[in-house]
Amino acid sequence: MSSLLHKHRLAALVGAAILATPLALSALPGNHTTAFAQAAGGLSAPGGSYASIVAADKPAVVTITTTMKADPNADDGTVSPFDEQFRQFFGQQGIPLPPQAQRPQNGGEQMALGSGFVISSDGYIVTNNHVIDNAKTIKVTLDDGTELSAKLIGADAKSDLAVVKVTAPKPLTTVTWGDSDRLRAGDQILAIGNPFGIGTTVTAGIVSARGRDLHSGPYDDFIQIDAPINHGNSGGPLVDIDGKVVGINTAIYSPNGGSVGVGFAIPSDQAQKIVAKLMKDGSIKHGFIGVQIQPVTGDVANAVGLAKAEGALVAKVEPDTPAAKAGVRAGDVITALGGAPVTAPRDLSRKVADLSPGEKTKLTVWREGESRELAMTIGGNDTGTEQAAAEPGKGAKEAQVATIGVGLADITPDVREALNLPRGETGAVIESVSPSKPAADAGLQTGDVIVSVNQAPVKSAKEARTAIAEAGKSGRKSVLLLVQRGDEQTFVAVPFSVG
Repeated sequence: MSSLLHKHRLAALVGAAILATPLALSALPGNHTTAFAQAAGGLSAPGGSYASIVAADKPAVVTITTTMKADPNADDGTVSPFDEQFRQFFGQQGIPLPPQAQRPQNGGEQMALGSGFVISSDGYIVTNNHVIDNAKTIKVTLDDGTELSAKLIGADAKSDLAVVKVTAPKPLTTVTWGDSDRLRAGDQILAIGNPFGIGTTVTAGIVSARGRDLHSGPYDDFIQIDAPINHGNSGGPLVDIDGKVVGINTAIYSPNGGSVGVGFAIPSDQAQKIVAKLMKDGSIKHGFIGVQIQPVTGDVANAVGLAKAEGALVAKVEPDTPAAKAGVRAGDVITALGGAPVTAPRDLSRKVADLSPGEKTKLTVWREGESRELAMTIGGNDTGTEQAAAEPGKGAKEAQVATIGVGLADITPDVREALNLPRGETGAVIESVSPSKPAADAGLQTGDVIVSVNQAPVKSAKEARTAIAEAGKSGRKSVLLLVQRGDEQTFVAVPFSVG
């Protein structure tokens, strides 16, 4: 499986997201901003003191403790779908930060602990969705030890962000949003949170990379940081040398469960917009257009007459979706959305993420040697292909295949020759992989051949679809595939999509 794990994903289902006009959160009232701006004094020299930053920001960082119903199938105390996404990408070395969880006894309630930070003096607090996911109760502990009950205002699993609110007897200390777009590799940062539940802790490091894609969804644009952060830091702020929040600590890479100095944070410029929407509406309505896409390689660009290897090549258009209704065809290269250039598949996902369901826009495609403009109305993810495929008459078998995120085809003579398969090779060829689905996280690629499903041989795409569908109907959480790639065969366990 390791050979499959980090391969490039060649196909995508664009079903992304967000937003309306963001609130001006940076202008929300706080009680320390002016004083801090004078105190920090542009600290940047290595070896200098961070005391002024800590004094100003630490009182705004909180501990979040939740109780939730125990998951009898969990073997590590966590219950978050986001956790599984990172584990599939990193193997057992990828760990989203939260829940410093305590396993229940006799099937009782489970306790989980994370971090958060106050963004308004009247008690609005930002954290990760996976910190409060499935919570029955939420408790916030302020830096001074005050314990307050919190209510969930809104959460978004796809971006892994949530907002809770407390009612305090006095205005709370706040932190201010910073500009994550200005961060560069090498910039100094501080991570603040409650690792392992030992109490609010501050660690220092640098930005080690920008734009990391962990294949957990269409929003991936993580800040990679070199700073000691651990379980319990999840949802805590990443602050710059001006004391402003430039990220939300979300995941770590670890071979041993502890920090090795490789962490990931959601950029503030992305988080601020989503948080504003959650505060206003309590939820995020995700946009959806319904295409499977793949990168435009040099060979593809040459074949279709494009001057540059840019854009998103449409591998498949899902029926009855906004893209289908707009006239998008397989083989089109999407070069712009709403007049903004699309240079790569992930770029298209993010641009769709900036649109709201019902919004009208223009899609520019390259087709038959010329550029064309198509009118499109963005759809919502609640009417996406998973639900459409499950409607009467659409075919339950196709719906189950969609839940792991692959498109399958038979081994024809042309396919056999193109993939250099042995004469007697049977199975189902993977013709498309959605990057936001579990199959991509497990490392499956277009061109892989599924030889068996749950240890039973399959001879065609139909047999593979049926076997995967039956596994889903049986209540199994995952399906075991034997995958042939080149001269190697590997078993890959692929979980069914959570939603």
